[in-house]
Amino acid sequence: MEPPAGKTNLLSNILVRVLSFGVLVFLARFAYVVTTRGNSCDSGDFCFFSSSSSLRLRTSTVHGGGRGGDSRLRNFYSSVFQDLIAEGYLSPHSKSLCIETLTGQDVVALKEIGIADSLGISPKTLPPLVISGRAIRQPFDNNTFDFEFSGDAGLDRSPQPAQFASEVSRTLKPGGFFVVHTASKDVYSLNSLLDLFNSCRLIRSRDIDGLDSSIREVVLMKEKQILGHGERNQSLYRNSGNKCSVPGYKRELIQNAEPLILEEPLKPWITLKRNIKNIRYLPSMVDISFKHRQVYIDVGARSYGSSIGSWFRKQYPKQNKTFEIYAIEADKAFHEEFRTKKRITLLPYAAWVRNETLFFEISREPSKKHEEKGRGMGRIQAVQSSSNFVGDLDKIQGFDFANWLKNTVSDRDFVVVKMDVEGTEFHLIPRLVETGAICLIDEMFIECHYNRWQRCCPERSSKYQKTYTQCLNLFSSLRDSGVLVHQWW
Repeated sequence: MEPPAGKTNLLSNILVRVLSFGVLVFLARFAYVVTTRGNSCDSGDFCFFSSSSSLRLRTSTVHGGGRGGDSRLRNFYSSVFQDLIAEGYLSPHSKSLCIETLTGQDVVALKEIGIADSLGISPKTLPPLVISGRAIRQPFDNNTFDFEFSGDAGLDRSPQPAQFASEVSRTLKPGGFFVVHTASKDVYSLNSLLDLFNSCRLIRSRDIDGLDSSIREVVLMKEKQILGHGERNQSLYRNSGNKCSVPGYKRELIQNAEPLILEEPLKPWITLKRNIKNIRYLPSMVDISFKHRQVYIDVGARSYGSSIGSWFRKQYPKQNKTFEIYAIEADKAFHEEFRTKKRITLLPYAAWVRNETLFFEISREPSKKHEEKGRGMGRIQAVQSSSNFVGDLDKIQGFDFANWLKNTVSDRDFVVVKMDVEGTEFHLIPRLVETGAICLIDEMFIECHYNRWQRCCPERSSKYQKTYTQCLNLFSSLRDSGVLVHQWW
């Protein structure tokens, strides 16, 4: 005998309602766990997945693929974090952030060793432990985290290290710790890194074994107030007045520079080609990644192809950094060319020791009197007559180069200066030293003008009064003061 149809429908409705209620309870519980526990589950929670397997991890192409590569990377981070716990920089109660994690394994490692309140940010999300976010624009309030970590050479890779550091300083609590792993291990780059984090104090810096090679681990603690650069590096401006003293770590780099050419070259135009191959450029000795900006200033630039196009953009080792370029050139004949060049700022004035109107002379030999105006070598001097050259005189505006430099760049920038100013270097260099602006320059290339031997005939040029010995003294005094300067011809 079949059961009545009414009873069957009643039982079905009850069963459906019970199952629906159970599903709603489960979803409510799951939503509560995700919202209140930072997208993870404790051992006592009912979840679809455990905390150790909750993250769909990407494979790092640097550290190898597959589960083996993930496990090896996670074990490395676990060891790093346990050492930091032992040293007191990290605790189970630390609210922690991993910045721009490539794989998420650093977040997983934190969870596994008991740092439950841990999270990662990355441009590519890896839910649920890594959310969308960038190092230069963290999606968090001020003073949020007790501990922040940057592995995978994240700071090294950042195109905006100053903004990276600013965001860490903003979201890290006072007394909190920031730990960064970097491949850069020279003293120059360490000081550049410390200059970026002007709200933090260096706790320690040491080399540790990475997965494939040794890396540097730097631990910083956020202070309650921002430390100005001058407070950290008093040695830069410790002398009276504006004069400065170059830090010892910069002085040591000069020992690795190419030696000065002590004997006057008979054919300086040939010496240039030989010497340029021997130059030890600063970026070939140190890492410039942690500098706020990279700046190249060509004083006496002449045409674009004279040095910016032919040498700096093609030969200078820029470490894949984009340099801001300033071309300082008083000769009007070259101004129009620079206006068509992208990413070059033209200063159509003469670099000088003060702001004043000057006479700019385009000097030539008498035989080249009718040469196109503007294609001679320009120099600043008073109006005077001479039987040895014919000159075209223009009124130009001179500006205080040292003062401009101090207002344009800072000691957190990487600054390269090339100077070819037809003898004015003997005025400009003392002014740079006197004002302390010389310490803002990381590397210099100077063409020193003296009464050199001429191409045309076996006699010295009467255009300049200085001797090669005086030029050599200029270079030697700069190096003795800690300035990395190279001879230019």
